[in-house]
Amino acid sequence: MDKYIPPYDITEEMLELTSEIMELLGELKNVNELEKLPRLRRVSRIKSIHSSLAIENNTLSLQQVTDVIEGKRVLGPQDDIIAVKNAFQTYKVIDEVNPFSIEDLTKMHKIMMNDLVDEAGKIRTSSVGVINQNGDVIHVAPPYQMVKGQLLQLFDWLKTSKPQMLIKSSVFHYEFEFIHPFLDGNGRMGRLWQTALLSNWKPIFKWIPIESIIKDNQEQYYKAISLSTSEGKSNRFILFMLGVIKSALFDIIKDSRKHYSHINNQITALMSVIEAYPMSLTELMEKVGLKSRDTFRKNYILPALEAGLIGMTNPEKPRSKNQKYFKI
Repeated sequence: MDKYIPPYDITEEMLELTSEIMELLGELKNVNELEKLPRLRRVSRIKSIHSSLAIENNTLSLQQVTDVIEGKRVLGPQDDIIAVKNAFQTYKVIDEVNPFSIEDLTKMHKIMMNDLVDEAGKIRTSSVGVINQNGDVIHVAPPYQMVKGQLLQLFDWLKTSKPQMLIKSSVFHYEFEFIHPFLDGNGRMGRLWQTALLSNWKPIFKWIPIESIIKDNQEQYYKAISLSTSEGKSNRFILFMLGVIKSALFDIIKDSRKHYSHINNQITALMSVIEAYPMSLTELMEKVGLKSRDTFRKNYILPALEAGLIGMTNPEKPRSKNQKYFKI
């Protein structure tokens, strides 16, 4: 039997977009490594979760999603709160995922949909369709009897095909949505799995909120799925996703420059007052002119510690009331 190859064409426009994306990836590396900006990484992760769930009609705001993730009490629909907790757990273990494994796909679906559907982690055994934000059915998925075979073919292609990962992951995303292998949660899983594939290729993609750009262009997202289906190949969806990735990279470069500049200003202010001899948090706050201990610790002390510019007298107990800091 011939090996299955998803129908699509690699066009000049796709190649141009992939080239632009590669340039932006190089620029992001030159701007600053996101590994050195933990708070920006966290904000990006929360934006990814909020946006992907909002596409699925989750009603919680970005601040409410943040509060749920931070363990704070939030008033809202219980299923929406559970969905946030599940998505956070799912994205948190994205490093441990083998994106070329169907078994890992079902395991992640089980985490994503735990306590939301009875069939979490199970391939569907009934018919489903894709519904857009207006409630219109834009795609009727293949019969459930075909799903396992189609998934096996898709993952076999994923493991053995040669296309560049930006294109390959977009093809997979479309084909996954076309098959719609689960009764529920297919949209969020398709977006998660493209991120898993991209971050397996380039780890920086763990922290790039592609889902946020999709949410801002939700109508075009569903239109790209619909047009690809009607045309019998995923070209429209590939182009849409490449544009989304390009926009997400552009935004994260802008945010990292702004964030890094802000941190530099705070570190500069701290380094202008700290001495080589140990000083307490209160002493340093007075010199900088701040009153909030939490704000000062989060925005000044932690960035300087992460940069290796200051040290602690008691590093084993970083929040000790007797803790003092000194210039290295």
